[in-house]
Amino acid sequence: MQALLRNPRQRREEDYILQNSRRALKTVGLEGYESQLAASLAYGHRRLLEIARAIVSSPKLLLLDEPAAGLNIREAANLVQLIQQISARGITVILVEHHIDVVMTACQRITVLNYGRLLAEGSPEEIRNHPDVIEAYLGRGDIHAQVMANA
Repeated sequence: MQALLRNPRQRREEDYILQNSRRALKTVGLEGYESQLAASLAYGHRRLLEIARAIVSSPKLLLLDEPAAGLNIREAANLVQLIQQISARGITVILVEHHIDVVMTACQRITVLNYGRLLAEGSPEEIRNHPDVIEAYLGRGDIHAQVMANA
């Protein structure tokens, strides 16, 4: 019944929700898209909208599963910056990702799994040079040197 009457308390709550939603859209770079339907957004923007929906509730922990899937290089670089910005706000980000460049740039600490088993843990530099990671994911020899030079 109160929803129909829109008392001052409800108006304040609606204003708070609207402002918080706009802040989340601005954070992910979707300022100006407030009136767009999600289905009308480009794929990369829909991925950002998913993150905005997650951060609007001010979580302490954010789980991201393959957020760079389907993104182009520029979009992936923007995603890395967004993850770093979210992390700088004090939100712990757990990232499951196969794009090695995203992982190596966005993460301070990395856990590598191989067929569900722990393979290695450490900083990006430690992971980059870990022999088991090199063997499992990159192979040996010149290919490793080329991939690591680009990471």
